[in-house]
Amino acid sequence: MSDTKSAIVTGAGTGVGRAAATALLNAGWSVGLAGRRLEPLEETAQLSGAGGRALCLPTDVTKDAEVEAMVAAMVKAHGRLDFIFNNAGMGARPVDMDELSTEEWRAAVEVNLTGAFLCTRAAFAQMRRQDPMGGRIVNNGSISATTPRPFSAPYTATKHAITGLTKSTALDGRRYNIACGQIDIGNAATPMTEKMQTGVPQPDGSTKVEPTMPVAHVGDAVAHMAGLPLDSNILTMTIMATDMPFVGRG
Repeated sequence: MSDTKSAIVTGAGTGVGRAAATALLNAGWSVGLAGRRLEPLEETAQLSGAGGRALCLPTDVTKDAEVEAMVAAMVKAHGRLDFIFNNAGMGARPVDMDELSTEEWRAAVEVNLTGAFLCTRAAFAQMRRQDPMGGRIVNNGSISATTPRPFSAPYTATKHAITGLTKSTALDGRRYNIACGQIDIGNAATPMTEKMQTGVPQPDGSTKVEPTMPVAHVGDAVAHMAGLPLDSNILTMTIMATDMPFVGRG
């Protein structure tokens, strides 16, 4: 058992998940690093230098049993679960929606939405029954939760749905001292956004290079949300590259 607060970060092997996990570990949390592949999780743990406070939890968030085992392993190691960051996600090919297969649509829904629900459900069940009761859940919404990019129907639809999941969880969690919020991220510099350095499609049909921001700032923002006392909650936070095309006409 551990005296430190315990957290789980899904999609912790790369990008935003790695940054969030590292920030939490640097803040003294014990963190379960969840993702489908063990090797990137081990790399995150090694890079953090956190030693035994990082626990690698290979998990497919679309599988009920694996999600339940993920939470159970964290609770076995640390006695409780105080925080989960539902970060695991995927996009789809940037093509007109009539060129997308049903399988591509379902894959995005399974990972981005069903995965977030399964992790929320498992965390909620633990948080409402532990002593002292309560905890915090944060979902990665992306700025696509409010504003789509061209050719992004599956990703955008699931991220809009994440907002509904966030608000429902925040409401239903009140009686159990469970807080829930959402972080909407724009153009953090990760492997997923490398293409922005060469140009991405714009609503006017052009292709333009877009500014990015250091992903470490996102990790710090997640750690800030996680560290709030449970009588305070950031329901939604937008963190973005200042000059990216998002506000107004871009």
